[in-house]
Amino acid sequence: GDKAFAQFLTDEIQEEKKIQKHKSLPKVSGGWELEVHGTEAKLLRKIAGEKITVTFNINNSIPPSADDEPQEGQKPDEQEPDLTSTPNFVVEVIKEDTKQTLVLDCHYPEDEVGHEGEEESDIFTIREVSFQPTGESDWKDTNYTLNTDSLDWALYDHLMDFLADRGVDNTFADELIELSTALEHQEYIKFLEDLKSFVKCQ
Repeated sequence: GDKAFAQFLTDEIQEEKKIQKHKSLPKVSGGWELEVHGTEAKLLRKIAGEKITVTFNINNSIPPSADDEPQEGQKPDEQEPDLTSTPNFVVEVIKEDTKQTLVLDCHYPEDEVGHEGEEESDIFTIREVSFQPTGESDWKDTNYTLNTDSLDWALYDHLMDFLADRGVDNTFADELIELSTALEHQEYIKFLEDLKSFVKCQ
């Protein structure tokens, strides 16, 4: 059983490498530096006395596909849609002269992905906004967190503009999807390779 499993994994790894779009991770334009720790990625950028970081994790970032059933007359293999990773991401804006960090929790709404024609709509939304003490890794639940569901639209628009001024806009969000998808695929191939060595290990 293990032999067949290992053979299957070998074929699978070859297939995945064949369809791998990026041999190295795509860059995000606008002078962002990338740090990757396993499945977590962090993009950093400094502008005019501010440090902006965007953090995301590729785990569970691929939305479940609605129809897994192959269409009539198609081989199952032809059905493979391009898997896209749309992770939630957290933007932190740190101003050097304050002790606080503004934290904006953003995500890609599921129904927005794929509507190319609508120029107006943003491809990501801000879900929550809070202040956290700069430099502390554990965020406090006691800090007020603003949920944007019931937010004044004008305030919400200003928050989106605030992010756009710092380089977090639709172009950035598109490139983040590209980066995240490439990273997810890279990790998936690595996982298959690890699984293969594990299965073959006597």
